[in-house]
Amino acid sequence: MAGRPENLFGYFRDVDSLRGIGPRLAAALERLCGRRVRDLLFHAPSQVIDRSAVPKIADVLTGMRATIAVEVREHVPAANRRSPYKVIVGDDSGTMTLVFFHGRGDWLKKQLPVGEQRYVCGEVEDFQGQWQMAHPDYILRPDALEDLPRIEPVYPLTEGVSNKVIRKAVMQALSTVPALDDWQDTGARDAAGWPSFNAALAALHAPESGMDLSPLSPVRARLAYDEILADQLAIALVRNRERARKGRAVTSDGSLTARAQAALPYQLTGDQQAALDAVVADMRSDKAMLRLLQGDVGSGKTVVAFLAALHSIEAGHQAALLAPTEILAQQHFMTLRALGESVGISVALLTGRIKGKARAELLAALAAGDIDLLIGTHAIIQDAVVYHDLALAIIDEQHRFGVAQRLALARKGAAGVDVLGMTATPIPRTLTLALFGDMDVSRIAEKPPGRKPITTRVVARERLDAVVDSLRRAFAQGAQAYWVTPLIAESASTDMAAAEERFAHLQQHFGDKVGLLHGQMLARDKDAVMARFAEGALNLLVATTVIEVGVDVPAASIMIIEGAERFGLAQLHQLRGRVGRGDQDSSCLLIRGDHLSDVAKERLKVIRDSEDGFFLAEEDLRLRGAGEILGKRQSGLPSMLFADYAVHGELLARARKEARYLVEMDALNTGARGAALRTLLYLFERDTGIRLMQSG
Repeated sequence: MAGRPENLFGYFRDVDSLRGIGPRLAAALERLCGRRVRDLLFHAPSQVIDRSAVPKIADVLTGMRATIAVEVREHVPAANRRSPYKVIVGDDSGTMTLVFFHGRGDWLKKQLPVGEQRYVCGEVEDFQGQWQMAHPDYILRPDALEDLPRIEPVYPLTEGVSNKVIRKAVMQALSTVPALDDWQDTGARDAAGWPSFNAALAALHAPESGMDLSPLSPVRARLAYDEILADQLAIALVRNRERARKGRAVTSDGSLTARAQAALPYQLTGDQQAALDAVVADMRSDKAMLRLLQGDVGSGKTVVAFLAALHSIEAGHQAALLAPTEILAQQHFMTLRALGESVGISVALLTGRIKGKARAELLAALAAGDIDLLIGTHAIIQDAVVYHDLALAIIDEQHRFGVAQRLALARKGAAGVDVLGMTATPIPRTLTLALFGDMDVSRIAEKPPGRKPITTRVVARERLDAVVDSLRRAFAQGAQAYWVTPLIAESASTDMAAAEERFAHLQQHFGDKVGLLHGQMLARDKDAVMARFAEGALNLLVATTVIEVGVDVPAASIMIIEGAERFGLAQLHQLRGRVGRGDQDSSCLLIRGDHLSDVAKERLKVIRDSEDGFFLAEEDLRLRGAGEILGKRQSGLPSMLFADYAVHGELLARARKEARYLVEMDALNTGARGAALRTLLYLFERDTGIRLMQSG
């Protein structure tokens, strides 16, 4: 498998190789969907124009898109530049006006000669009691009616690309690419009622009705399954490779772990203990561990990960914890250093800000084995970082890291390294398969004893002053609060509250007891603000979603989320989880805007009534779809063209099962179907799978 198969060359050539596509149009298409022919062919229509209705004028309805046979009766030129040019037409049932703004009379008289018959196609509207059609889509002679596209697909567009242009380019592209051997099992494909890939690709651009655009239509489902199967094949190849990694049995008598558990002010929950038992069992096996620890907000997954690290350390090895942000890394360091001191292990922090002599001394201690647990950001996987004997790699907020980063940390151990992923974001089961299909999964949904429920209320934005007054009373009793806004600075294009603007407003009420925290601040300034809030010097922290994970201030008992309707359920749940960590009663106020969609109303009702993160994640998937659950840029989800995990969950489960079977049977390396499956990986650009196959 030396490179892209020859039968895909036509799919991956530039669109400017097609007739009529010059540099300017090619650049516009690149902005819209990509520069390759394959990108153009995978750019699916979003709706259809149905011109199959051919009514009499008397039978039309307002808003109807119709094809009407008319006689041209009169031209009424524009009275001035602001007035439209009008053409009066009719049939034996009534009359209608064709309206053309900035219409050229000479051209219109050629297109619509008085006394002749024409078919006009367009949307009919009632204007002051008279039927009119503005700028017909088509004006046809009676003998040209057969040329009219009765059902025309409509594509998402961008400036410089019209629907006719993209339609013409797509048709030409379809005629130039070769047919591909089908990679699907024909029996299963036929049982599902799906077409072949080549037929599906052609039908994608020739819908016969709006129903054909449904993600569950045979054509869309077929292409969605192809895409999901390619993704799951790549995941299965990764899983197969990592399972084949040299492992080692990490064993200890458990005394250090037992001491740490005894020092905790609480007992592990049933879910925590079950997860820890599964992790330790994996580590004691001579096979490399690849497990995901999924924990609801406040469920205590970090403690489980720490106890797993102690198991490694007690056996004479090291552990490392990789976090996606400095705030989260530092939060873990502060928490785990204290726990480490209680049992006598060395915990260190390494981020990109640690430089010079301090960095050199830390790296020397790590290489010498004087550091038992290293916590940090991407800095801990850099080439210069050498471990004495790394046996356990813990990766927090797993979905924010790619496979390559995970493998880089796993390769830091001279012998086998066990990998324990963590995520504090409850993820629907469907997306767990998509994101972490190569990992075993442990779920911690049970909350530790003593965690009080958080009272959640939805309040209108007009009650902002009342919210401020209630904060004043709470601060008088020593309370601390977060105030979260969606944006950093004021924007002319949206009415979302800005953190800086809200900070200035609240400073007028609470003076220097208010702090500001957002992602664009310098790291040292963020640290200083968080430190002041954690030590109680600030009553109120105005922040963006940078505090969504990893911020743990037990004294904070009030969470205010402004513009709450703009957030997804999973994000609202994460933010709410920043409070309720101490022994005081906690509350969450969701400040909503004035004009809410039905979906936004339902979302706020669901979050108000439930604290079950996994239930909320499933509801978020149902209400919003997969692309927005975790945030588009850092979701870790592959960019899907046809698949929608909100509706294709059954296809995902099926594809996962098939992919694992195919990889276990080494089917990608044998026979005609194996060649077709390799073509599938290339076609959907699942490069990780391709590279793993090429490397053996």
